[in-house]
Amino acid sequence: MREIIYMLVVLSVICASSGALLVNLKQATKSQIEQQVLTYVQGPALLSVLENRDNDPIMERVKVKDVTIFPAVKDGKLVGIALETFASGYSGNIGVMVGFDVQKDELLGIGITTQTETPGLGTRIVEHSFTRKFTAHGLDSMQVTSKGGDIDGISGATYSSVGTVEAVRKAIKVYQSIKPEINMIWKNS
Repeated sequence: MREIIYMLVVLSVICASSGALLVNLKQATKSQIEQQVLTYVQGPALLSVLENRDNDPIMERVKVKDVTIFPAVKDGKLVGIALETFASGYSGNIGVMVGFDVQKDELLGIGITTQTETPGLGTRIVEHSFTRKFTAHGLDSMQVTSKGGDIDGISGATYSSVGTVEAVRKAIKVYQSIKPEINMIWKNS
């Protein structure tokens, strides 16, 4: 009986030590992981969406209502912002970086940040032939053609196309809800 209690105490100490080590390791690496995601996941999509700028949107990002906003500044004036949203696709969530022209209230474009869609079909949402359909698009009529909109989906990849459009629609709602705060931050309403 004494041996069982001893083993339980030793096991409890090992488990508690391992748990504490993992918590501290996560806290210690949190900023490095965030920087890697910004650089290698969000960064390429972000920089393709916010092309016409003088600043570094990643370095100048701000949080507005728990949403990370990446600003595009040209000649000292805010010309656009980008934010990332997610929606369900065929095989999981699709992450979309959506750029907005703050002067014209239209899309600058989109970039896919994450996706696990079917290779050869759903993965075509990352191709320029699909993403360019969102460039200079208005905010009001965002929908795939099968649902009455003007965004042609990818043949054979309906879930992926609809998921991408849904992520863009979510981004539009977020943008419209935070636009007053954005104008106050950069004072160019």
